[in-house]
Amino acid sequence: MSIFNTGNPIKKHVKVVPVFLTINSAYAPYAAAAIHSLTQHSDPHRYYRVIILHDGLNLVNRWRLRNLVTRNVSLQFKKMTRSLYLKAIVTYCTRRQKGAGDFFSSAVYYYRAFIPVMFPLYKKAVYIDSDTILRGDIGELYDTDLGDNAMAAMIDPKVTVIPEFRDYVDNALNVPHTEYVNSGVQVMDLRKMRKMRYLSTMIDLIKKYDADLVAPDQDYLNVILRGKIAFLDPKWNAEPVKDLPRNVKLVHFNLFNKPWHYKNVPCERIFWNAAKGTGFLGDLKRQQAAFDAEKQKADHAKVEALIQKAAKLAESKEPVIKL
Repeated sequence: MSIFNTGNPIKKHVKVVPVFLTINSAYAPYAAAAIHSLTQHSDPHRYYRVIILHDGLNLVNRWRLRNLVTRNVSLQFKKMTRSLYLKAIVTYCTRRQKGAGDFFSSAVYYYRAFIPVMFPLYKKAVYIDSDTILRGDIGELYDTDLGDNAMAAMIDPKVTVIPEFRDYVDNALNVPHTEYVNSGVQVMDLRKMRKMRYLSTMIDLIKKYDADLVAPDQDYLNVILRGKIAFLDPKWNAEPVKDLPRNVKLVHFNLFNKPWHYKNVPCERIFWNAAKGTGFLGDLKRQQAAFDAEKQKADHAKVEALIQKAAKLAESKEPVIKL
């Protein structure tokens, strides 16, 4: 059995649930926890294919991830190949990395935009960020009725509660903040996204505006798909809080207070329980120990810089990007 495509053969009558993650080697430990949580809550009567889009995972990390496969959860690795589209994104991200406090300068975040084009055999798929932990069957998320929409995602709670982000979305993106979604969990109608040429539209916007945005790939998604997104129940993309509701089926450790960086943060037990048995537990514990006061200070500075950036762009008289 190859380490590059692992799992049991699919029977013809079994419906596959495709689940995508996009990572590099640095993200492998978090992705392992996410995948392990997926296997722990999978329906034994369904078949799940986890597909990892990456820019070059080392052999050790592939072996460790391979050990997460189960009877009904397979794992496939797909390295991103150089193309004109990817080159445009890498060039754009390289320029963005020069901006202080930029959380979103990695090209890895854009790999999910390639899913509809790279996997024409699938009509529908689920995408999850590597910093998510499942507490329910992701097959239920896959079954979400999209209606006439191209995607389902959850309204971004940080945009709702942070005034600078709210004004940025309303003014700089010309997207109502009540409709702006977080891109970390997506149910994608791949047929519709192919039909509307989602990827090429994003590349056209990147080339046309070369915009210095707050959350670029997420901002492009919201501008391009405005009016074509169904809104997920918050239980499928919940922020970690002290008193987590019992009905939450996916916890997203988004942006701040990562449990592999900080101690005594909300829902840390949920993360560490998922990390056990992945083969990456030691790596994660060492990361936490190495994240000293100086790194914590720099992390907080990035957050503040992001908010200030949003406030400045919110003063725009016209949208920073538009179709």
